[in-house]
Amino acid sequence: MTLDEIDHRLLNLVQADAARPLHELGDAIGLSPSAVQRRLTRLRAAGVIRAEVAVLDPETLGAGMTSVILVALIDDDEKHHTGFRERMLAEPRVQHCYSIVGHWDYVVVLLTADLKANRHLSRRLFDKHVKRFETLPAFEVIKSSQAVPVPGVSRGSGR
Repeated sequence: MTLDEIDHRLLNLVQADAARPLHELGDAIGLSPSAVQRRLTRLRAAGVIRAEVAVLDPETLGAGMTSVILVALIDDDEKHHTGFRERMLAEPRVQHCYSIVGHWDYVVVLLTADLKANRHLSRRLFDKHVKRFETLPAFEVIKSSQAVPVPGVSRGSGR
């Protein structure tokens, strides 16, 4: 799919606020609301827009502790990796999980209520096939974003 400059500008706007009315989006990029709707429909159908979600405040919902956890498995057995990935996918408090290269196998980002809840969850998630893990509790969230840089569009900091 080929994206033009208007698509890029539109994508940047909906990344910041997917609930923004069509007429406001159109005013910002110089299109009618119906033209904006057609572009959004095309972008969704092509998979460029994968989802439109509400971003919730974790602290308000009792998940005030963010931790980054480095994980190394005992070995490279595919069954162990599959089991680990399945546990990460099934746990809603796992916000992100990345397979990485180097001394560690995975980086996991967890949201929990506090250190005690983090320890309890870690004991459950990181089973006998985990050689070691290191938990790095976040002191302060400086930036938290799912925004993807859009070519040709500069964007300020997001939180």
